[in-house]
Amino acid sequence: MWSHIVFEHPATFGTMALEPDKKKEIIEDLVTFSESKEFYARIGKAWKRGYLLYGPPGTGKSTMIAAMANLLNYDVYDLELTAVKDNTELRKLLIETTSKSIIVIEDIDCSLDLTGQRKKKGGKAMADDEKERKEVKEESSNSGNSKVTLSGLLNFIDGLWSACGGERLIVFTTNYVEKLDPALIRRGRMDKHIELSYCGFEGFKVLAKNYLNLETHPLFDAIDWLMKEVKITPADVAENLMPKSPLDDAEKCLWSLIQALEEAKEEAEAEATAAKKVVEQSQDGGGVCSENCLAEKASE
Repeated sequence: MWSHIVFEHPATFGTMALEPDKKKEIIEDLVTFSESKEFYARIGKAWKRGYLLYGPPGTGKSTMIAAMANLLNYDVYDLELTAVKDNTELRKLLIETTSKSIIVIEDIDCSLDLTGQRKKKGGKAMADDEKERKEVKEESSNSGNSKVTLSGLLNFIDGLWSACGGERLIVFTTNYVEKLDPALIRRGRMDKHIELSYCGFEGFKVLAKNYLNLETHPLFDAIDWLMKEVKITPADVAENLMPKSPLDDAEKCLWSLIQALEEAKEEAEAEATAAKKVVEQSQDGGGVCSENCLAEKASE
């Protein structure tokens, strides 16, 4: 059922716009996992590990997966849940994967109806996994359109068949971690949660080295100051550092980034001013305005 192509993505941790400490932590976690066959056997757990990558669009989640695969020399299985017929087919796909592999479900918040928060029930919390799966199965059966249920996906992650093969990573990505059911991303299923957020100055320096072969420049100080004031994704930084013609030198690309940061700063200040004005008007009128209401009025 899997289609095979040669994986040739060039991303490495060395080229990723990450803070050095976070980069080191992730690399050490991955390497430790890959060398822990005896440890997992001793503690009686399947040799697998779940990673949840979350953050705004453009922050490097897909690039992170490629870097993980290149670091460990693992195969990548890209699973599109909406193309899977049912839970039985999902289990067959798992069995057909090999050891030393990464099973990826990107944008899991968009994959079927797996994001709904289950209703909280009174009384003693049910910590037992079997009871948890039973509760999820009952609620998933009422979803109507989903062929793969939340219960089926939970079994895929850590059911009996999940132990076949060994030395396997399961990676979910999402832009909206708060939408996901807690049962899906709890520790033991998604063991390590990695937030990939906006670009900091250390990340910018990696991109400047990659794109412009620069390690320092007089304009770096201005960029450092602006990046403390403005949220910008690594993807947006990279786009502004990308030469657009053979005549574009490093300084022109840096000025392009500075201009983008200044425009973003002005836009953020304008939105803040508009929101403050709406609040003041609402207070003067004696009314109460929700956050959504404020956002709508500020954009008018």
